[in-house]
Amino acid sequence: MKFSISREALLRPLTLVAGVVERRQTLPVLSNVLIQVGQEEVALTGTDLEVELIGRTVATRVDEPGGVTVPARKLMDICKSLPDQAEIQLSLEEGRAVLRSGRSRFTLSTLPVAEFPSIEDSQGSTELSLPRGMLKHLIDATSFAMAQQDVRYYLNGMLLEMRDNLIRAVATDGHRLAVCSRPAELHVAAPQKLIVPRKGILELVRLLDDGEDPVSLTLGASHIRAHTGDFTFTSKLVDGKFPDYERVVPRGGNKVFIADRAVLRQVLSRTAILSNEKYRGVRLHLEEGNLKVMANNPEQEEAEENIVIEYSGDSLEIGFNVGYLVDVLNAIDEDRVQMTLADSNSSALMEEPGGGDALYVVMPMRL
Repeated sequence: MKFSISREALLRPLTLVAGVVERRQTLPVLSNVLIQVGQEEVALTGTDLEVELIGRTVATRVDEPGGVTVPARKLMDICKSLPDQAEIQLSLEEGRAVLRSGRSRFTLSTLPVAEFPSIEDSQGSTELSLPRGMLKHLIDATSFAMAQQDVRYYLNGMLLEMRDNLIRAVATDGHRLAVCSRPAELHVAAPQKLIVPRKGILELVRLLDDGEDPVSLTLGASHIRAHTGDFTFTSKLVDGKFPDYERVVPRGGNKVFIADRAVLRQVLSRTAILSNEKYRGVRLHLEEGNLKVMANNPEQEEAEENIVIEYSGDSLEIGFNVGYLVDVLNAIDEDRVQMTLADSNSSALMEEPGGGDALYVVMPMRL
């Protein structure tokens, strides 16, 4: 194997592919990136056995096609530290990978290509195509609510639900819920529900932009595969049953107020400074035309802020984890936010005024 390529042509796919590779691996070959060189194209593959990403780029010159696996992180760090527009030559010499650029030379260890695992190619049952921007919006609007390392393993990911002419993303960690739906030109024989693991979602969204270019999805029994541009992304699915999220959405809340989203976020962030560091609780006192936000901590320190809101109705006091409210306010795109409450023990419903394509449910805290 021997080829030449510009630093920039190698670095973008390498950076994305190396993101999938875990540093601490049970199998040494999993910390490597697989480089396969064809007549003109160079394919880079990284995997952690759950998520696999293949990035393709074009070589300046191929002297000898072939394949090799080299340490992903080291190769990426070398490429990053080379000057802009540098020409890189990579060759396999006596079982080692030799990278030359200008007056620099690096020799990297390799492992056999045959040892590199590939996620088995399950026959895809359904093929779909969506605009990249739509899928990115769905993930951006909901991914913050995914659980991390929850024993309920099916919460450590995102539910993607596809029906005729509709796609929906749902994430919850048991304390808050995020749901975002978009109309889409989809035609599926039966509604599809898949749970994509957290790491798969975070890697997939790095491949997406706000454009209208399509991303094609292949849904298998145990995998989802996405093709977009020069990248092919594959993730195993979580085998589990996602909770019935529709039952969690509160209905019939009679206290509805509208506030300026940016101002409310600043008020909550400031108040949070003096909240209990462990529980991060704040109290909201709702009254006509005004929302009072209060926090205190074991050191007897207190914070109190007032914000003008659109509200006429009974007063109510309710407690929340301030981090959960701020996360929702960061995810909403509109200038104003609408919050619906029933009583101090019921979950809050947060959305754009009049309801948008996303809705958020946050459970209260007893303070």
